[in-house]
Amino acid sequence: MKKDLSKKDQLNIAMVGHKRVASREGGVEIVVSELATRMVQKGNHVTCYDRGGHHVSGEEYDDPSVDNYHGVHVKKLWTIEGKGLAAASSSIFGAIVTAFGKYDVVHFHAEGPCLACGIPKFFGKKVIATIHGLDHQRAKWGRFATAYIMRGEKAAVKHADEIIVLSKGVQDYFKDRYHRETVLIPNGIEKAKPEEADLICDKWGLKKDDYILFLGRVVPEKGVHYLIEAYKGLNTDKKLVIAGGASDTSDYLERLYHMAEAIPDETESFYKSTDGKIIFTGFVQGQPLAELYSNAYVYVLPSDLEGMPLSLLEAMSYGNCCLTSDIPECADVTGKQGVTFRKSDVEDLREKLDMLLKDEMQTDLLKSYASDYICDKYNWNDVVDKTLKLYKGIYEE
Repeated sequence: MKKDLSKKDQLNIAMVGHKRVASREGGVEIVVSELATRMVQKGNHVTCYDRGGHHVSGEEYDDPSVDNYHGVHVKKLWTIEGKGLAAASSSIFGAIVTAFGKYDVVHFHAEGPCLACGIPKFFGKKVIATIHGLDHQRAKWGRFATAYIMRGEKAAVKHADEIIVLSKGVQDYFKDRYHRETVLIPNGIEKAKPEEADLICDKWGLKKDDYILFLGRVVPEKGVHYLIEAYKGLNTDKKLVIAGGASDTSDYLERLYHMAEAIPDETESFYKSTDGKIIFTGFVQGQPLAELYSNAYVYVLPSDLEGMPLSLLEAMSYGNCCLTSDIPECADVTGKQGVTFRKSDVEDLREKLDMLLKDEMQTDLLKSYASDYICDKYNWNDVVDKTLKLYKGIYEE
């Protein structure tokens, strides 16, 4: 007899592979939080299995543990602390727990955690895998971690009932390499409310339109080193703000400090260049994050590699003029409502920045269209509806 849950009103869903729900430690965490809370609002039961340990940017950013987040059940997994071990250990234990739970769907997020997706599959669970990006290509991983991530990718291909990807490029990758069909469901965004430069003025001396902004994880593939090098060749009074945590790559952050000739400020709460023009805020969230997005002159994302950059969607939702590398994962998001430069090309990045700094009319025009454009193009409610439809569809077999 066919098991048909295509018309089932409520599903019991488990999510595994993220760090912590309601966290901004990375794009995966934002996606899981948005999916889980919205699925609960639609009458489903969702349990998020959080990783143990501290926030990737330092224990000072730890939030109090919760067992319920806007109706989402939150359970903490036993986790082995240590670089490369936390993700592997927590996802394995998450897979074991969900294998014996009464779940209709177990949803794994990111390539590495998918290594364990065969466990709940063996015990009869329906398994979904979301590939947020080709993580094995990221520069921060060593040989062992890269091999682990690749095994996770292959496990998803072998065991997952459906694989969700966020971009056409990743969809083509799975088709070409594994002859595996995937489902393209990009991330979503909501229209943001711009905020006045209040806290950021008090803390970092920042005012409306007087700085260029990068906001995201400070990791090598984001190309922040290109941005610092390009900025140092500009003749401008605008500051450069690098906002974000290091995420297991403190050596890279130290390299950036050296490039920018940055030292701790008097309070030792952030770093800035000796001339005060380059500011490293560290990890930001809440009101300071909203103010940084709201008051930037230009937002820059110089990445060599992306899955689907949520920070770019966020920047546009606040009405920013966005300058990105020309990789498809960025250029497809901005369309004609942004500016691109050749990937890894510092000189082209500098020229495009210089053009935007000198042409305020063009910059303001791009700002005026950005928010409506991105919020019409990518919508969280659509993402959730498509994902739930996929969940229910896998039971028609």
